[in-house]
Amino acid sequence: MNDIDHTLRREVRQLSGLVTRIDQSIAAVSVQVDGVQAAQQDTRDSLQRLRDEFQAFAATMKLSDALQRSETRIGVLNDRLDHEFGHHKVVRRTTVGLLQAFDTGLVSEEVVRAVGDELMIQTPRYWLAPALVALAAWSSDDRELCERAVTEAFRRSPGRTSLLFALVLRRQNRQTAAVRWLRHYLRSQDPAALGREFAVILESVAQGAFGPAGRELLRTVLDTWRTTLLLDEEVGRAQLQRWWTEVDRHRGKPAAADFPELAGLSPQWPVLEEVLGAAEAHGALLATYTALTSEETGPTGRLEDLVDDILDRLVGEYDDDELPLRRELAYNEAVISHGGDTVQARAAADADAGALEERLDYLTVQTAAALSPAGIGVSRATQRLAVGSCHGWFREAHTDFTQGYRSRIPATVEAAFTFSRNFGAQAFGLPRWTGRFTDPMEDLERSLIAHWDTHARPFVAGLVPHWSGVVALPAAVLLIVLMISVPIHPVGGVVAALIVGGIWSLFLARGQRGARERQRYARNVLDSAQQESLVQLRAAGAELVDYESRFQRADAQEQAVRDMIDGLSDTGAGASPFEARVVRPADDRG
Repeated sequence: MNDIDHTLRREVRQLSGLVTRIDQSIAAVSVQVDGVQAAQQDTRDSLQRLRDEFQAFAATMKLSDALQRSETRIGVLNDRLDHEFGHHKVVRRTTVGLLQAFDTGLVSEEVVRAVGDELMIQTPRYWLAPALVALAAWSSDDRELCERAVTEAFRRSPGRTSLLFALVLRRQNRQTAAVRWLRHYLRSQDPAALGREFAVILESVAQGAFGPAGRELLRTVLDTWRTTLLLDEEVGRAQLQRWWTEVDRHRGKPAAADFPELAGLSPQWPVLEEVLGAAEAHGALLATYTALTSEETGPTGRLEDLVDDILDRLVGEYDDDELPLRRELAYNEAVISHGGDTVQARAAADADAGALEERLDYLTVQTAAALSPAGIGVSRATQRLAVGSCHGWFREAHTDFTQGYRSRIPATVEAAFTFSRNFGAQAFGLPRWTGRFTDPMEDLERSLIAHWDTHARPFVAGLVPHWSGVVALPAAVLLIVLMISVPIHPVGGVVAALIVGGIWSLFLARGQRGARERQRYARNVLDSAQQESLVQLRAAGAELVDYESRFQRADAQEQAVRDMIDGLSDTGAGASPFEARVVRPADDRG
């Protein structure tokens, strides 16, 4: 019996040592698990930050690369333009200089003729070169050479040649001959396919360059063209679309940075942001077009100066062969102006593309003069008249634009919240909660708190298993041990059961302590997340109030824009520089 007791005591000591080591191992594992969990969270946060930084870096590099490519391409395009068409610039500069030389009489006829001959040889296909020879021959009364040069220039570009000589003759106060050239030009034109030089006609209308007879001729022809073209509904829709794009171009910038919590919580934010930007287009339109219509653009003091300005635009117009390069150049310049954003650059370049088309209908020329005056080569005075003439499309596009964004205003603005977090081997996921900001904030907060409690409390409570569930299995095992060992050796069976039960009890106690620690940690994390969600909800509600005020202020300017557009009809009706700027007897040079 003593041997048995000694043996049992030795085994108990061994088992006690084993239990101690197991307990220490469990404690070490628990510490390691907590460390791994913290490391996992740190790693996850670091990866998220790295991902965000990488995406920001990639976006920055993309913009930088686009900028560098466009800067390089602009240099190449300018070199090509200078190499292939640079000699055209010399002819352009020389033409107006030649006319001014006629005024002063400081240049001899031999020099004028020599310059014309030289440029004719250097630019064999350019329409302006033979026209320059014709002017030089005209100045020296060489009728035969003048007629041959005019014929050649007319063959190369009938429209531009007709306009050039109409303006030259008008400059010399030969009104009858100027109007005859003008009539010849207009009769040869197809209003559905006008050359780019037709912008000079609009400039002439704005400045009154052809006097009363020319003004009446232009008004009659242009009104007829307009009426004819408007019979084609497709043409009218195209102009309406161009003006809709112009209105849309004035929309406000993205506003997510101004309403960060609302942007983060509301599923309707993308629509809210788009609607706000559209409403803010009213203020930008009002500023842009009020400044345009309020400008004072009186006529020049001398007829020669006025016609010289228009001649500069005519002879400075790009040749058709240049247009492909000019279009590409315009796109790359748009990339630079938009900081490397190729999407916005393409949209801007496409919006101005009409000004770089070879053939345009009259209505498109008029719209291009209103929307892209620099691209088509007209003055601000001409732009103002063109805008007035297009006020009907402008108003319709503005109305359609306004109705469009108002129809997209969400009927209800909601807040949606989700949350997920891993706690060791167990993961908590808060189901999506949604609330409407039309409800009182107190009700929303109570609903969100109840949603958290409904899902977070059971999860936290489940992190520590109930003793009844934990003890059931060990109790069953001990019962089996007792049933087997007691009949064989009553004392030894009891002792063995006690040892097994003690080991299991220590193991379970350690597990319960670790579970309670995890439970405490999870409760703190989820309580903090709940409070943070309430703070975000309140902030989003406050931002929605600010958003609605900002939207209402922007949307309220719609009537002012409508009144401004209605006022543009007077700008295009004729009360313009060309009404006041006609040739007076004092302007005549005998």
